[in-house]
Amino acid sequence: MDEQQNTTPAQAAETTPPPPAPQPPKKPDLKANTSILSRREFITLLIGAGATLVAAATLAEPLATMLGGLPGGADGHGSGNSAVQWAMVIDLSKCVGCKYCVYACQATNDTRTTGRWNIMITDQTAQGNTFYLTRPCLQCGNAPCVSVCPVGATYKRADGLVMMDYDKCIGCRYCQTACPYGARVFNWTDREALPNPMVPEWGTPEVPPRPRGVVEKCTFCVQRIDQGLANGLTPGVDPAATPACVNICPVTARFFGNIKNPNSTVARIVSTRPTLRLREDLGTEPNVYYIPPEGMI
Repeated sequence: MDEQQNTTPAQAAETTPPPPAPQPPKKPDLKANTSILSRREFITLLIGAGATLVAAATLAEPLATMLGGLPGGADGHGSGNSAVQWAMVIDLSKCVGCKYCVYACQATNDTRTTGRWNIMITDQTAQGNTFYLTRPCLQCGNAPCVSVCPVGATYKRADGLVMMDYDKCIGCRYCQTACPYGARVFNWTDREALPNPMVPEWGTPEVPPRPRGVVEKCTFCVQRIDQGLANGLTPGVDPAATPACVNICPVTARFFGNIKNPNSTVARIVSTRPTLRLREDLGTEPNVYYIPPEGMI
């Protein structure tokens, strides 16, 4: 018969290993596994970090946390060996929130009011200064939308523009889900059956309406770029070859051009002034740069 071991409470306390110390919660790694985060999870994370609801829901990132690497540089944003990389600079310190760029885009590209390619939100700096931020497609160098498309309907040109082949699109909306900027819209209705309230006051359609059941997006007015180049014009310099949103801005808060050309306006701005890009932490390499509003830095 085994001998029963009697142990006093004090002895038991000495022999019992102490419980493991509580570990601090790990911060979410937004670079890893970002593809499995739903839009709702992104918004929840960002509101908890101090973002306003409208900014978090629209951009999935509070602007005040996107100021890494100031001033910005023009290197690191290429499309292979192409000598052309189209980019846009938006000066938030100049923008007055008139929405002219929003209306011109809607008219020129014949989009729905509920499915605009270029949108504007109103936000505030930490000092309480109001500013206006517009968001076209950011034409990412490492575009998540391209990698998830199962049929190759979303693709990137040599000049960096992320494009849609509407004949190939099957409407799965994978690209819309993958875009961390909410820059893609699904066409739920037949566009030919809906009048465009921005026509003709803000422009006339320059592209055919997209069919029902496809995902749409901003193209930097590629129809103007391509036609302008064919006619010997320079996008960003000649209005006929420049995106409609840039041409119409009444306060010159938008700039466009080839960022690989060091003499272009966009290259000079990005190389000499503080700029930010949305969600740089994701490694998407956006080609839209923002000059911060006064009071943000």
